[in-house]
Amino acid sequence: MPYQSNDELPDSVRNNLPKHAQEIYRKAFNSAWEEYKNPEDRRGDDSREEVAHKVAWSAVKKEYHKEDGKWVRDEY
Repeated sequence: MPYQSNDELPDSVRNNLPKHAQEIYRKAFNSAWEEYKNPEDRRGDDSREEVAHKVAWSAVKKEYHKEDGKWVRDEY
């Protein structure tokens, strides 16, 4: 289920995140999809897809935060 392009991302991602954040999300999701393919590599009972989405959101939150209801890039 890896995403080949940002156009394939879930609506909740495409409709809320800026393009750069969508790239981060897609790359992190795809990486986690491969890394956590074996159930023994995951914590708890989360599915492979759930884990990949959690990893992807975590990656986005390293560079973006929500401000006034919109996702904006952190300033360094």
